[in-house]
Amino acid sequence: MEQAAFPPGFFERADPSPDAAFYSWPRLVTHIDDAAIAAVGALYDDLAIAGTVLDLMGSWVSHFRRAPAHLTVLGMNAEELAANSQASASVVHDLNQSPRLPFAPDSFDAVVCCVSVDYLTRPVQVFADVARVLRSGGPFVCTFSNRCFPTRAIRGWLYATDEQHCDIVARYFRLGGGWGDPVVERRTPPNHRGDPLFAVWAYRLGTTDAGS
Repeated sequence: MEQAAFPPGFFERADPSPDAAFYSWPRLVTHIDDAAIAAVGALYDDLAIAGTVLDLMGSWVSHFRRAPAHLTVLGMNAEELAANSQASASVVHDLNQSPRLPFAPDSFDAVVCCVSVDYLTRPVQVFADVARVLRSGGPFVCTFSNRCFPTRAIRGWLYATDEQHCDIVARYFRLGGGWGDPVVERRTPPNHRGDPLFAVWAYRLGTTDAGS
C-alpha cells in the first residue's frame, strides 16, 4: 500500500540494522531545544489533549504541561520509559517490526507522537492502526523538527524540506484512512533561531463519517 504511493527507496535507511539494537541503551536527553519543547506543550494545551492518551514512540519525557489522567507511553527502551514521570503505563514495542499496536479498538481519547514520525518504515500501516485504537473524534498529533538520527530516519525524510515533511505526514493520514482532513501548522515563529517545531494532526472519523 505505502510502497506504491512513494518513490522506490523512500522508506529505506542508511543503517538497516534492527531498531532493537540501536535503542538497547537509554538516551536520557531531549532531542529538541527548550523553546520547541514548550511549543509541544502549548499545542497539547490548545488541542485540549486529555483523558486516556497514548504517547507513540515515546521516551522518558512526554512534554505535557499537565499530565493526562492516564498516559500510556509506547517506546523502544524500557529504562527510558520507566523514567517518564508522567506515564501511568509503559509498553516496549517496535512499530517497524510490527505496525499493529498492542491495544484493543477504541482504547484512547488521543494519541501523540513527538519527533519520531521520521523513523517509521511502515507509517501508513501505523497510521491506519492508530485509527483503530483511537476513539471517534479523537486527535492524532504528530510534532517534529529538523533534527534526527540520520542513519535511522527514512531516506525520503532526509532529502525533504521542512514543508515537504509536513506534506509527507499529511499524506500518511490520507493513505491510512479513517481520518479527517489533516491540519498543518508551524508552532514556532518563522524567525525563530532555535529548533523549528512543526505539527500535523487529524481527528478520527466516526463510522458514519468514514462511510459517507
